[in-house]
Amino acid sequence: MKNKEIAQKLNKIARHLEMDDVDFKPFAYRRASSSILNLEEDIEKIYEEKGRKGIEEISGVGKNIADKIEEFLLTGEMEHLKTLEEKHPVELDELLKVEGLGPKSIKKLYEKLKIKSLEDLEEKAKKGEIASLDGFGEKTEKNILEAIEFLKRDEGKWSLGEVMEVANRIFEKLKSLEEVKRINFAGSLRRSKELVGDVDILISAGKTERVMETFTSFENVFKVLSKGDTRSSVKVDAGFGIDLRVVKKKSFGSALQYFTGSKEHNIKLRKLAIGKGMKLNEYGLFKNGKKIAGKEEEEIYSHLGLSFIPPELREDRGEIEKAIKGEDFSDLCRPEDLKGDLHVHTDWTGGANTLEEMIAEAEKKGYDYLGIADHTEFLRIENGLSKEELRKQRKEIEKMNSKLRKKGSKMRVLQGCEANILKDGSLDMDDETLEKLDYVIAGIHSSFKMNEKDMTDRLIKAIENPVVDIISHPTGRLIKKRESLDLNMGRVFRAAGDRGIAMEINSSPARLDLSDKHIKACVEKGIKMVINSDSHHKSQMDNLSFGVGQARRGWARRSDIINTNNLEDLLSFFKEE
Repeated sequence: MKNKEIAQKLNKIARHLEMDDVDFKPFAYRRASSSILNLEEDIEKIYEEKGRKGIEEISGVGKNIADKIEEFLLTGEMEHLKTLEEKHPVELDELLKVEGLGPKSIKKLYEKLKIKSLEDLEEKAKKGEIASLDGFGEKTEKNILEAIEFLKRDEGKWSLGEVMEVANRIFEKLKSLEEVKRINFAGSLRRSKELVGDVDILISAGKTERVMETFTSFENVFKVLSKGDTRSSVKVDAGFGIDLRVVKKKSFGSALQYFTGSKEHNIKLRKLAIGKGMKLNEYGLFKNGKKIAGKEEEEIYSHLGLSFIPPELREDRGEIEKAIKGEDFSDLCRPEDLKGDLHVHTDWTGGANTLEEMIAEAEKKGYDYLGIADHTEFLRIENGLSKEELRKQRKEIEKMNSKLRKKGSKMRVLQGCEANILKDGSLDMDDETLEKLDYVIAGIHSSFKMNEKDMTDRLIKAIENPVVDIISHPTGRLIKKRESLDLNMGRVFRAAGDRGIAMEINSSPARLDLSDKHIKACVEKGIKMVINSDSHHKSQMDNLSFGVGQARRGWARRSDIINTNNLEDLLSFFKEE
């Protein structure tokens, strides 16, 4: 499939056009890129069956963009992109990872200092040459060096979103083999850590020759690092490694427990076993030289006198002590507990899909409700909605709800918005307009470099606004891209608790904000949360599973999450003051 390659090229065109300050077109290219990236069908097959007409039927693809796609499908080239890259010969993808740098500033750095790469950028910044440029200054130069150090810190690690697509495909391929009797992810991926190194897959199988051949010849494998009967390792084209281990059926549970980790959790568990006169390793749990458990993971914990500890909690943060006392973790939030999603975007602003398409996707998932939360007017890069546009959207949503009722659907569409918290803590939309919505999400999308007191005051002012119901991506972090906002989270949580509003667990794998530690703090303080997808394409609604994993890592139970409630109780929550 060339979907991903074409999407990446269209996105690069958008970025190059932004470098030249071209109006409107970058948004069109980004929208088309998102649609193609999230296509379920192979774009080559669409073109083969329907020709040019099939390409133009893809959401967001107009005549000019269809020209570029058709050219690539026929020739393997996109001349327009080549021309733009010759004009701006910079490593745009790498430079854009640096917080605070955008296409226009990258263009200026190239024109004035011939900076083409991350290496060039660091060299010039360390020499103090960036500070002298108009529009930059010493503070910007310092921020650039800090951002580069931040990027280096997470080198060799990948976000869940970066690994899951390939990891799931190879997992399903292996699972389909008749030789494979049992299969599971292990390691940090199974624990739902926001950043993972290599991916670990554990299987129990009969003959392994075909299994290992399938694994090492998978289409995304870039390099085979090792290949054996019981263990093979590969590196995939996305850059990360995948390790496949074969274990005996009678030891699958103990091996799964061992290779899931974390290291700290396992050390404490082994000490506990020793204290009970037992020995625990990947082959099983032993007493007096006799194996007493190993086939199932649950029996390891049971024989050690513990309630079962879900993988997401295994970080040695008090879970073993709680399990010794018999704490039941079975009511940690699960994907199937969520009755709806309250933060999705449509093509009214920066989304790729229509209102109708997003609703159809939510119906397919069996949701009780779907909340539309398009951006408001300040965020012009996302075509934020004006007061009049919000009123028009309300009428469209009312029409959609009428259609749903007529066909007997249980689902209801709610109109919210994602209002922008301005630098002084006020919102970019008046309270009178916002009060007419079913709920209001507020989030920070600009002016990220404020000191702790001012940033905290800013967020608390928004929290204290009586029209606000939810704070989106509260700490503003972007994983591997941007540090969290400088906030006093103790003050923020006190304000949220006093007002009784919900803090968002944003499921976008680029955010996963709140962090697991902040979620645990909310649980302990009785602050309600909501797990939202922040979808800009219907396929991204699947990202809720990442948010659920994050919630579980933070010990959040169903009762802590407001969108596990039915519609009536959810609306009651929004009405409470």
